[in-house]
Amino acid sequence: MPDTAATFDDPLLGPWLKGFPPAAEPLKSSALGARGWHLLSGQLPFPIAVLKRSALEHNVAWLQDFVRERGLELAPHGKTTMSPQLFQRQLAAGAWGITFANVFQLRLGVVAGVRRAIIANQVQTEADLAGLARLLHETPGLRVLFLVDSLEQLAQIEAWRATRATAPVFEVLLEVGVAGGRTGVRLHDDALALAQRLRGSTAVRLVGIECYEGLGVTGDTATDDASAASLMARVSALATACDDAGLFEDDEVVISAGGSAIFDLVASRMRLNLRRPVRGVLRSGCYVTHDHGHYRRMLDQVVQRCGCSEGLRPALEVWTTVQSAPEPGLAFLTGGRRDLSFDMELPRPVAIARAGSTVVEATDPAWKITGLNDQHAHLRSNEGSAPAPRVGDRIALGISHPCTTFDKWHWMPIVDDDYCIVDAVTIHF
Repeated sequence: MPDTAATFDDPLLGPWLKGFPPAAEPLKSSALGARGWHLLSGQLPFPIAVLKRSALEHNVAWLQDFVRERGLELAPHGKTTMSPQLFQRQLAAGAWGITFANVFQLRLGVVAGVRRAIIANQVQTEADLAGLARLLHETPGLRVLFLVDSLEQLAQIEAWRATRATAPVFEVLLEVGVAGGRTGVRLHDDALALAQRLRGSTAVRLVGIECYEGLGVTGDTATDDASAASLMARVSALATACDDAGLFEDDEVVISAGGSAIFDLVASRMRLNLRRPVRGVLRSGCYVTHDHGHYRRMLDQVVQRCGCSEGLRPALEVWTTVQSAPEPGLAFLTGGRRDLSFDMELPRPVAIARAGSTVVEATDPAWKITGLNDQHAHLRSNEGSAPAPRVGDRIALGISHPCTTFDKWHWMPIVDDDYCIVDAVTIHF
């Protein structure tokens, strides 16, 4: 990856990218609007993943307003999109920073201009510690917090730093986990003992507590609220104990939580009453494009709980074309496992433009995607009220869980509400 943000400010696009017109000359993203390309006028190949500008702008503003109204900060998870242009939109809207899963992802963010970041994961290998140290050394003003959850991890960090006198003292968050879940300390006493060791270390500075509440989400408010309340009570108890014992080493304490499904249930429990100021940081990432499946159902519950007049809007669609309809009620679309998410549930048909038309209509609710191959989606139309899909029709698929659609593309055009191509983002997994 070139070490210049200019690569991301106005990226060069061309036919080496899936979804770019194969007969077109390369061009900068800033020139897309002037080309007059329309998604459904024949210039672009299918499949192609697109972002709807109005929904994207709405979502970025919506969650930023949500945290601001609650006295919190937002460091959205960059692993959702790995798109520098979307990072920049989030930061411009007021995000405190961007969250990443590893040092590789962090480096992309730093080149794109991120100066405050959370690595919501353990950092411990020599290569990653060296990479993080270099980024901190070479980037004025860069602040990075990462997670620690064991004495073994701390020992590895200390051993690496012991032979490097000029290496930075790393800022860390102690991670609280749940039994049977993912990473994080399970028991209060173990967490407090680790905090005491962190306080005595010359390799790290303990600056806060972190957790992730999203693994056991059910969609039932009573169940999810009880789970979030239990986890955040443990975070509060640990933070209070650490504060009372003088174990935090900064002027403020960072408390971080928040996936993309029940972030409201932890947001209400992040303003802890400690001796020093508390900065609550949500890390929700999927909100930026939202989806048509899992997170849409979860956000319906959030909207009801918070009494919001409106929630998030699906911004990501994967457009395909019908390439074959060999049997009544069965059509095959030019989009499959290589092109869209299927890790949570199969995509769903959400819109259609008939062959030769640019008019977009809703699909028949009875239509379903019943299977995926590498390059094909199986569409069953049965005996719905709409005419069956025909060869040449264009069909938009809504996805569930946007993260694993982004990692299948190197760019996505941004379209206006009429599906004219107006801009683009690049993606760097």
